[in-house]
Amino acid sequence: MDFLPLFTKLDGKTCLLVGGGEVALRKARLLSKAGAILRVVAPDITPELEQLARESGQCLHADYRLDYLDGVFLVIAATDDQALNEQVSRDCNARNIPVNVVDNPPLCSFILPAIIDRSPIVVAVSSGGKSPVLARMIRSRLESSIPAAYGRLAGLVGQFRDAVKARFDDIEDRRDFWEQTLQGPVAEMVYAGQEQAAGEMLSKLINEAELHPGGEVYLIGAGPGDPDLMTFKALRLLQRADVVLYDRLVAPEIVELCRKDAERIFVGKARSNHAVPQQDINALLVEHAKQGRKVARLKGGDPFIFGRGGEEIEQLANESIPFQVVPGVTAAAGCASYAGIPLTHRDYAQSVRFVTGHLKDNSINLPWAELVHGHQTIVFYMGLVGLPVICEQLIAHGRSADTPIALVQQGTTRHQKVVVATLATMVEEVAKNPVKAPTLIIVGEVVSLREKLAWYEHYDLASPSL
Repeated sequence: MDFLPLFTKLDGKTCLLVGGGEVALRKARLLSKAGAILRVVAPDITPELEQLARESGQCLHADYRLDYLDGVFLVIAATDDQALNEQVSRDCNARNIPVNVVDNPPLCSFILPAIIDRSPIVVAVSSGGKSPVLARMIRSRLESSIPAAYGRLAGLVGQFRDAVKARFDDIEDRRDFWEQTLQGPVAEMVYAGQEQAAGEMLSKLINEAELHPGGEVYLIGAGPGDPDLMTFKALRLLQRADVVLYDRLVAPEIVELCRKDAERIFVGKARSNHAVPQQDINALLVEHAKQGRKVARLKGGDPFIFGRGGEEIEQLANESIPFQVVPGVTAAAGCASYAGIPLTHRDYAQSVRFVTGHLKDNSINLPWAELVHGHQTIVFYMGLVGLPVICEQLIAHGRSADTPIALVQQGTTRHQKVVVATLATMVEEVAKNPVKAPTLIIVGEVVSLREKLAWYEHYDLASPSL
């Protein structure tokens, strides 16, 4: 993180703006909107900027001088004179005054983000000065998803903050109350323009609210790795969770999407090496939920496909603890799609079968005779260690040695690696071109389509539109 996002109060503070053109005018409007006292300095100043400066401060038709920094809270340099910009930056740094030089990040001690204004809600988007245009594009996308009524909702909430604080001594109770309120009928009334009715309902809820709401568990499928493949519901519940238990296969970028103050507990599991045994994970879910906490159990892929999700919620059901299950994109679907391998195809496969290559007793004792039928795709989860046995047994039970097979390592991520061979040659191929877990194994004629359909490796060449 090159710049730490901060919001600063400018109301009644003098801000120096060096420059008199259109760029300076845009910055002046922003400063004026935040309540700053403007001090605009430039030999030539546009009429509109001059009027704005005189209405909220000073307009000085002059060259920049060091003494113009006296009593200034921050400085923005918006000129096309590189030497002058450098001088302003040096002077401000010498006096420890925050300075921004427009479109010149190396000379800045702070930068101005793209802003979504739903006052008092303000959202800032920054690229760290690397691409202001990209930041503005992101802002435009967010603009359409943040209702204008959010500002009115925040204003209503502000009126009742002290009352809620007096009602709930515990910060966790206050947070639970506001989360329920902001997603309930009070918010809907505000969106509909019925602020008075919303205020009356909120006042009633404060007096009647349960002080210690019960805990709940969210069993969330995080998908195969790409954060963009998570569902909206998964993201929403992840943000509500007080504590998050996550696996080794959950991408760090996804873990970072949880609430910043949430407790994070790593329970990652690898083959024959469990950081936390399954029974202890189950016990942790029960323990935290019984303390009244919202618990997210974050699992790679889909929790009900080789994810032991059923085992975990079975104990929750036995303990009468409420839970929700959020499905995720399973590894077979995600990895196959990003590898350009359709799991079914009218000409090659009319069915697909998901198989675990790692049984509970660490054996690979599978129903091989059922796995060699033609016109079906077989996907092996957790089968990398048993790859030689898988290839050997499929051939021994009648699958052609020339059947295509693909290994997809870290599918859907920027580290994705795909190795393609046949049942007869894959073990030798992996010896020359090693792969590591997590790796998915896909067996079937559909693998032959990859050569034509492998879009992900060439995606950057396609110049997709934003």
